[in-house]
Amino acid sequence: MLFDTHCHLDSGHFPEGADAVLERARDGGVRAFACIGVGSLELSREAVALAERRPDVVATVGVHPHDANGFSPELEAELEALVQGERVVAFGEVGLDYHYDHSSRETQRDVFRRSIALARRVGKPLVIHTREAPTDTLGVLEEEGARDVGGIIHCFSEDRAFAARALDLGFFLSFSGILTFKNALAIKDVAAWAPEDRVLVETDSPYLAPVPLRGKRCEPSLVVHTARHLAELRGVSEERVAELTRDNAARAFRLVLTEESGRVRLDIRDPARP
Repeated sequence: MLFDTHCHLDSGHFPEGADAVLERARDGGVRAFACIGVGSLELSREAVALAERRPDVVATVGVHPHDANGFSPELEAELEALVQGERVVAFGEVGLDYHYDHSSRETQRDVFRRSIALARRVGKPLVIHTREAPTDTLGVLEEEGARDVGGIIHCFSEDRAFAARALDLGFFLSFSGILTFKNALAIKDVAAWAPEDRVLVETDSPYLAPVPLRGKRCEPSLVVHTARHLAELRGVSEERVAELTRDNAARAFRLVLTEESGRVRLDIRDPARP
């Protein structure tokens, strides 16, 4: 049973509806999902609504670095209220993207700092987006005390030195379909080396479909290809990778995972319990 720790399921990408997409995934052995609610407040609410009606889905909300220019105190207040919902497991994806620069870098850094502060206020982990900004990403995480809440480096695409510092901050490393790409040598190296209790798999659907479907629309069912490649790199069985990445996802998101008659239920763990 696999856990897709990062998928975008909004209707703009999947006009057939999230339920149809998730049932295809279930048929292939992917049974648990974290739906990422970024892009607008409406999409954040859509992700939360999906998690509220499906026990196998949890949600995150946040401000993607592309959208940092639209950040405001009003939006921050709305998101802070949403992230405290009982089906919302993390704040994100947030971070820095210096590839597209849709928002100014200074604004991205400011919003990133505010996002970490928000996550610390509500006591929930972070989901981090970083692209072509390794030094600033790590610097902001360290300066703003992200170690207090930890989280996930989503769509991991850096080297072992970056991974070591992220692990020291208490973060998990989540591998997407990029792991299957022929030239992703540094990422493959990290995936083979990283501690087994810190690795995750994701799709980032509808983006980054893995080989052999690279270039197609990605969806949660395709995480099986990434998990298979991770197993090959680590020299373990696919069943072992499914087990450890599922258990790691539950720890990263602080979840209790139960299964009955082939159906999974995800619940946020009571912080008062060990």
